[in-house]
Amino acid sequence: MFVCICNAITDRQIQETVAAGASSLSDLQAQLGVATCCGCCSELASSFLTGSNTSSTSTMTAGINVQS
Repeated sequence: MFVCICNAITDRQIQETVAAGASSLSDLQAQLGVATCCGCCSELASSFLTGSNTSSTSTMTAGINVQS
């Protein structure tokens, strides 16, 4: 799913970047460009850093709760 619409960044790209060692939102911004335009995705992108999105059955994106 797209996390950052402005820069077309997906959850998979964020997960791979975190697995490769990104440990802060600044790391994700520098490596992917996520949350560098409007910033609406910063909270969701940051949630991948804490691992709260790895096995979740519900994801919040753009203010919409998406069940998976």
